[in-house]
Amino acid sequence: MNRTVLVTGANRGIGLAFTGQLLARGDHVVATCRHPGKAAALSALGGEHPGRLHVLPLDAASEKSRAELARELPLVLGEDGHLDLLINNAGVLHSGERFGQLRQETLEDSLRINAIGPLLLAQAVAPLLQDGDSAPGNHQRTVIANLTSQLGSIAGVTRFGAPSYAISKAAQNMASAQLAQALAARGIVVLSLHPGWVQTDMGGGKAPDAPADVVAGMLRLIDAATPAQSGQFFDWRGEVLPW
Repeated sequence: MNRTVLVTGANRGIGLAFTGQLLARGDHVVATCRHPGKAAALSALGGEHPGRLHVLPLDAASEKSRAELARELPLVLGEDGHLDLLINNAGVLHSGERFGQLRQETLEDSLRINAIGPLLLAQAVAPLLQDGDSAPGNHQRTVIANLTSQLGSIAGVTRFGAPSYAISKAAQNMASAQLAQALAARGIVVLSLHPGWVQTDMGGGKAPDAPADVVAGMLRLIDAATPAQSGQFFDWRGEVLPW
């Protein structure tokens, strides 16, 4: 059964790969990014899949932008429209941080984009998410997939590195666990997904994994998600990661 999906940070990298694979399998996608007018690759996907892609602006760290998106979505989805899947992909990694030179501005920016934004966006669009058991014959659960990182695993810390990113991803993991509890009664599954080191602008050319492979793996997890998995932390192959 085809889904209606909201993807953040859809203009490049993993977000673009998600959008392309979702469209290719017949889903309807609302793709967001900060500057849709500059998202040439995303616009090209719209031409390849007419009528099934809507591109809307979103700055995930902005309360005003999140509220505007929440107001716009019902117009895009239609009177009886709903969302079956939210993919919180937008994120930021500040490079070059050194202990002794950490900046409050960088830490706060990482927390706003990587942790606070995804949680408050989920809250803003929650009224549009379909309850897990409300569609007869649909065995796929409504899912919120929060893309996180194993760098947010406190148990996995072995060195000092990327502190604002790691701290914000640890906070995002807790936000996902809290969100899972908030939405459990509605049958909505919340997953924390670590995509690994991927060949994107953020990951760089030395990364071992291609976006297409990683996204295909995460979609398999999303499609098979169960309430028992809600609030858990997985890598893209389905292995449970330590908190």
